[in-house]
Amino acid sequence: MKSLFLTLGFLAVSLSGMAQKGAKIEFFAKDNTVDYGKVAKGSDDGLRTFEFTNTGDAPLIISNVESTCGCTVPSKPTEPIMPGKMGKIDVKYNMNPGKINKTIYVDSNAVNVDKGRVALHIIGEVINKQEVNLLEKKKVGPMK
Repeated sequence: MKSLFLTLGFLAVSLSGMAQKGAKIEFFAKDNTVDYGKVAKGSDDGLRTFEFTNTGDAPLIISNVESTCGCTVPSKPTEPIMPGKMGKIDVKYNMNPGKINKTIYVDSNAVNVDKGRVALHIIGEVINKQEVNLLEKKKVGPMK
């Protein structure tokens, strides 16, 4: 009987710890990743948006958003995101040709992520635009 009460007490304490109070951040992007896909340089402005919701019971404050390099410029919300409301973080990549694999770190007061920090990722590839020379003769049909 004594062990039953100890078990129930431990379970109650564990469950109350899991029911955290405060702001919580949930991003819509799968694995917190936005895929640019394969885009031609000059055909895309490089702007993408990460949308999220505050699923907690307190205002969510985004204190800092930083990129791992200068080629990616993020912007953060200036006002707190109220419980149940949506927010967004815009990311602008400079669209230099090559593979895209960058990380953006979001610091907040969210209690559902380790130390309030979330890593966002952008991936894809920027290719040089294929130029067509209209003066070049095209080969048509089999050569005889």
